Amino acid sequence: MIKFNAVTWKNFLSTGNTPIEIALNNSPSTLIIGDNGSGKSTVLDALTFGLFGKPFRRIKKDQLVNSVNGRDCTVEVYFDIGKRRYLVIRGIKPTRFEIYMDGKLVNQDASSRDYQKLLENNILKLNHRSFTQVVILGSSSFIPFMQLTAAARREVVEEILDIKVFSLMNYILKQRIKDNKESSRDIKYENDMLEHKVSLQENKISEAKEKSKTSLNALEKKMKKNADDMKKLEKEVVVLKGLVSEWEKDILPKHEKVDSDRTELNRIKYRMEHKSSKAEQEIKFFKDNDNCPTCEQHIDEKFKEKAIEERTDKMVINACAMVSLDAQLTEMDARIDLYEKIEKDKREHEVNIAKKNTSVDSIVNFNEDIQGQINDIQTAGTLLQEDKTRLQEYREDSKRIKKEKEKIQDRANYLNIAKQLLQDSGIKTKIIKKYLPIMNKLVNSYLNQLEFQVKFELDEQFNEKIKSRYRDEFAYANFSEGEKMRIDLALLFTWRQIAKMKNSTNTNLLILDEIFDSSLDVNGTDEFLKILNTLSNENIFLISHKSDLNIDKFDSLIRFEKVQNFTKVTT
Repeated sequence: MIKFNAVTWKNFLSTGNTPIEIALNNSPSTLIIGDNGSGKSTVLDALTFGLFGKPFRRIKKDQLVNSVNGRDCTVEVYFDIGKRRYLVIRGIKPTRFEIYMDGKLVNQDASSRDYQKLLENNILKLNHRSFTQVVILGSSSFIPFMQLTAAARREVVEEILDIKVFSLMNYILKQRIKDNKESSRDIKYENDMLEHKVSLQENKISEAKEKSKTSLNALEKKMKKNADDMKKLEKEVVVLKGLVSEWEKDILPKHEKVDSDRTELNRIKYRMEHKSSKAEQEIKFFKDNDNCPTCEQHIDEKFKEKAIEERTDKMVINACAMVSLDAQLTEMDARIDLYEKIEKDKREHEVNIAKKNTSVDSIVNFNEDIQGQINDIQTAGTLLQEDKTRLQEYREDSKRIKKEKEKIQDRANYLNIAKQLLQDSGIKTKIIKKYLPIMNKLVNSYLNQLEFQVKFELDEQFNEKIKSRYRDEFAYANFSEGEKMRIDLALLFTWRQIAKMKNSTNTNLLILDEIFDSSLDVNGTDEFLKILNTLSNENIFLISHKSDLNIDKFDSLIRFEKVQNFTKVTT
């Protein structure tokens, strides 16, 4: 049972920096009165804000802070559950959310959302909607049970019946089903891997047996042939390397010398050709000119003849020398061609050397492979036994995995059965079916006491069927506001009675906001007050702005009023 002791607030709505404290467990019945706008409904907003972080009425969070002071908005709610004493403190500007149990702060490591879930699911075991259905009946911003959706109605009833735990169990079950499916996938993968290992091991043993049948003599003969081929190749490599070495020692220097000599002779030939060309130009000059083109003086004939003769002699000498040079160059070109042919042969020798060395390496690797085969055959006996032992281990593991696979499948079957039990159509529906007749009986009893002569019935989907004494069928929406209020009150009292049966959602607190001020007539009011007088162990608060109510019918009175725009309370 939740026993609410007090609620305190400051800088909340029209309340200023001077805190207002309302004791919630002092009197069986308390009348809260005040003019419209005096702040008497603030107790509802403060209580729901403190517990659930949102007010009872449709007010934005930033509008909850007193507009004059603008900060340090704080609400404190004190309550007991069993032997535990709790205090919830919630504030705005600065933001504050603290839960104390027996004077010690409850761990705040979780996020604010998870912290709120802890308060609702683990401590109160009520959410905002269910709280308003069991503790508060208001005329403002209140959604009666009959105006909720079918799903929301069911959720309220589940919380009142304390069967939301099955929803939590169903959530846990879904996680376990997921984990079991993952385990099933893992075990299948492990089983497939083991079967693959068994197959590979069996093939390995079979291949080992085949290898043991191979003739060692055949392998050794092959190795010997390879060794002979390798020796032959190595000898050929030695010969080729000798030829290459000879070329580098004898031919290469001669080749380089001829190249150098030919280059020098070509330079000499070029100079001689240049001299002959110049002499030929000078001869032509003397033959074609009698006077000097520069000074215009006459050139002596004897001088011209002598000059032409001298230059002609030079051309003859050069011509003879160039014949000799050409002969030398021709001989050198022939030698160079020979040397280049020899160099080409040398390069071919080098390629052959590389090829033969590669062949030698291949033979070495091949022989190593053959030797490995020989070693495998020689150790096949020992290895074969080891492989057989390993194969047996794999088979034992495979048997174990298959048994584990069967266990996981059995667990899956069990979880599927549990899933069927925990879904909405399972245990929860059976419990609801059990309590539905009690709920309907209680609702009709309270409707009778409120002098509303109808037969009210909720079905398993929480759809209503309301019949008059003349058997006419109605829906909730068909009735007047006063009649709807009677139904709402009957349901409120019913939920509180059911909550008392379940204990966890039972509470001492009942707050009724302005239910006499609108739709409930005089007769309805009298009958309602009679019902209130029959309730035991309750702390009932009735909020009203009517001044004609019989104050003497209540054990205590709280008056709200506005003084200089701030709410004040007198008792």
